[in-house]
Amino acid sequence: MAQLTVDVQLPAGALARRLAADAHASLTADPKWLMPVWFYDERGSSLFDEITRLPEYYLTRAERAILSAHAGDIADAAGADVLVELGSGTSEKTRVLLDAMAARSLRRFVPLDVSEETLRHASAAIAATYGIEVNAVVGDFEDHLDRIPRGGRRLVAFLGSTIGNFTPDARRRFLVQLRAELQEVDHFLLGTDLVKDPARLLAAYDDPAGVTAEFNRNALRVLNHELGADFDPDAFEHVARWDSDNLWVDIRLRSLRNQVVDLAELAMIVPFRAGEEMRTEISTKFARQGLEGIYAEAGLELTDWWTDPEGLYALSLARAV
Repeated sequence: MAQLTVDVQLPAGALARRLAADAHASLTADPKWLMPVWFYDERGSSLFDEITRLPEYYLTRAERAILSAHAGDIADAAGADVLVELGSGTSEKTRVLLDAMAARSLRRFVPLDVSEETLRHASAAIAATYGIEVNAVVGDFEDHLDRIPRGGRRLVAFLGSTIGNFTPDARRRFLVQLRAELQEVDHFLLGTDLVKDPARLLAAYDDPAGVTAEFNRNALRVLNHELGADFDPDAFEHVARWDSDNLWVDIRLRSLRNQVVDLAELAMIVPFRAGEEMRTEISTKFARQGLEGIYAEAGLELTDWWTDPEGLYALSLARAV
C-alpha cells in the first residue's frame, strides 16, 4: 500500500541564508567564483531543460540510453529493494530504474532534494504510480546523507554527472560521507561523463545557439533577484575552456569592462576589472581507472560499469569495502 512521508531537514530560510553566505564568500575571494546552485531559478531550470535537448549536449541522452538498455542489469546487480535518489528533482530520469526495480522487489523509494515543493509533488506521483512507500527527505546531499532512512537493501543513485561539479576535495568529502552511511548490502550508482575529444566536450558547454551562455549569465540574474544586486548580465561573456591537467571543463563569466556591482542585501560593493573572470562551474570528466582510484580512496569498490554505445558516458555501481 502506498504511503508517503516527508522529512524536512532544511528549516525555513535555510537556503536563503546559505545562498547569502556563499555569495559573500565567493565574491570576496580572489579569484572570484560562484556556486552552480545560482543557475537554478525558474528561468534557469527552463534554460537547462533547453540545453539537454541541444544536439551538442550529449550527457542527458547518453545517460538515458544507458538506463534504458541496462536498468534491469543494474537492478539485478544491486539486488536492492529500496531506491535512494540524491538530488532527485522531479525524479523523471529514474522512472526507468524504478520500473525495473518494481518488476523485481522494490518496496520503498527515498528521494532527497532541497526543493520541498518539487519533492512533495514528485513523491506523491511516484507513491500513487508504484503503490510503494515513499520516504522523502528535504535536504542537501552534502549535509544530510545521515538523515536518509536505513533498512532494506538500498541502491543509492546519484545521476546527471552532478559529481563532476565538485572540486576534488568536496568530492572526496562527499564520497567518504556516503561510504560511512552505506551498509554491507547497499550499492551506489553514479553517473559520470567520460574524458573525450576536447572539441566534443567544449561544444557541449559553449553551443553555437548561445543557450549555455544565457544559462551561465542567469546566475547573475538570480543574484539580482535574491540579494538585490545590480549585475548587468550583458556586461559579462560566457567562457568555457578545457583544463587537461584537472580533466575538467572550466566555465566562467568574463567582465567586458571595468564595473562595480552593488549587492544591497549584503551591503557589499564588488568591483570587476575589464577581462576579469569569475568561475561559475567546473565539470570534471572521468575514466574508469581514475574513478576506481577515487572510489578506493573513499573505501568503495567499483563492481559494475555500463556505457552508452558511443562510450561517451558511464554509470558505475560500487559498494563499501
